[in-house]
Amino acid sequence: MPSKPVACESRRSTRVPLKVVIREWVTNSLICEGETIIVNLHGALISTPVALSKGMRIEIQVFLTDKRALAEVVYVDPNQPLYCGIELARPENVWGLPFPPDDWQESDPEGAT
Repeated sequence: MPSKPVACESRRSTRVPLKVVIREWVTNSLICEGETIIVNLHGALISTPVALSKGMRIEIQVFLTDKRALAEVVYVDPNQPLYCGIELARPENVWGLPFPPDDWQESDPEGAT
């Protein structure tokens, strides 16, 4: 058993493999459909039909829930550039998981814990 903490323990929220179709508003003139690969309260790894750039701000819509969220591209896979990591502007379960992991408690707007 390793003596060091496992890397996934430093994550802000548990990752869950989940494939849901999303629509991405990349610019006013570029809208495309993609899908999630892994989701968490703070973002997702997505597959998209167009190359996105790190730092790009997008809006997503999850078809399953009809929820929208603003996000930023924080990672582009160098070996598979159509796979991107996105961070939601506000942590929330836009993905529609009915029984999310315990650490997916959404923050109180007042900042209370």
